[in-house]
Amino acid sequence: MLIVTNRIKVKKGMGAVMAPGFTAPGPLDTTEGFVKVEVLLTQNLEDYDELNVNMYWENLDNFTAWRNSDAFKAAHKRPEPSADGAKKESPIIGSELITYEVAAVKEAITK
Repeated sequence: MLIVTNRIKVKKGMGAVMAPGFTAPGPLDTTEGFVKVEVLLTQNLEDYDELNVNMYWENLDNFTAWRNSDAFKAAHKRPEPSADGAKKESPIIGSELITYEVAAVKEAITK
């Protein structure tokens, strides 16, 4: 299994606003090899909010296919300008993509 984390710094107060968008229904739900997504909001930061979007995939090939898909490109395009032509300001300050291979797992014992 592969976990891909997108660590996203956003303007203060925007983390909780943006988080549900990563788990909303969409094309990702039926993408081959997609397992689940978790959105973690880092606590106790003063200057900005930080989201860690953890996407679980069966393998790297499935994730790569998603990254190259038209659905991915549509989901990540920049906001359209408003009616008066003004560009909408993005709340995103920066992001970093990190990939992990699951090396070991321990789960709780059910009683």
